[in-house]
Amino acid sequence: MKNSNRVIAAVLTTVLAVPLAAAPAHAAAAITVEVIASNGSGCAPGTASVVGNGDNTGFRIRYRDFVAEAGGGAAVVDRRKNCQLGVLVTIPDGWTIAIASANYRGKAGLRSGSSALQRTSYYWQGASATERKDTTFTGPMNGLWTTWDVAPVLTYTACGSQSVLNINTELRLDAGSSTGTSTISMGASEGDVDTLFNYSLAHC
Repeated sequence: MKNSNRVIAAVLTTVLAVPLAAAPAHAAAAITVEVIASNGSGCAPGTASVVGNGDNTGFRIRYRDFVAEAGGGAAVVDRRKNCQLGVLVTIPDGWTIAIASANYRGKAGLRSGSSALQRTSYYWQGASATERKDTTFTGPMNGLWTTWDVAPVLTYTACGSQSVLNINTELRLDAGSSTGTSTISMGASEGDVDTLFNYSLAHC
């Protein structure tokens, strides 16, 4: 009886360990992503790019120079930076796609008394549902940060089509009672700092 229980437990562990997106991986190979529009004080044209994952389960956004700063000699306009991207996602016939989760990563150097906000919202063009993630940070803080956003309701695109995913990201800083300069950034030059969007695929 004990051996049987061990076998059942091993089977359940194996099943639960398989990623949901792994099943349609053969179809994911045909998914392509491309930035077709970018604007905002945090991403001048050509400074943001998308790169598909090697395992075909999503894509990464890489910003070249996306930094907000406040305090010290920082200009007032540098307290808030934003980036609006239009990402064209093309999927093969017979499939539909949704964004299941997103992982945001950046770096912060916050003085004591300062605070920062990182906000990202995204939606499929033409759809009414918008997902939004707000994360606040309080100084003192110095180092990398990461947050996860899991979509409560999956919004799927039309089957076998091209759809534009609109992604709006904002970095905001409040110097508060701090002295000196505080920063928050999402720049690829700082190492493993980017945004990862994960797909959910389904048959039509």
